[in-house]
Amino acid sequence: MRRSGFIVALALSLVAGSAAAGAECKTIGGSADMVTTDLAKFMAEAALKNAIASHGMKPAGPVSMTCKEDTFTTNCKAFRKACS
Repeated sequence: MRRSGFIVALALSLVAGSAAAGAECKTIGGSADMVTTDLAKFMAEAALKNAIASHGMKPAGPVSMTCKEDTFTTNCKAFRKACS
């Protein structure tokens, strides 16, 4: 019983390792300038989603967002890791 558990664990680690080695990952970004901060965040995430899809990739990990308020607008930039 102990030996079969070791073989299963070894097989799973080999599959996980080969899947990770074949995936190409990069950081993708999207940005938006809007009148309100909430709208800028929403549109930046939408731009990010469209950019990831246009590269034929799948999102991986959390979204990081930075926003900078100006006199009349807010600029937000969203970034996320994506893998093929």
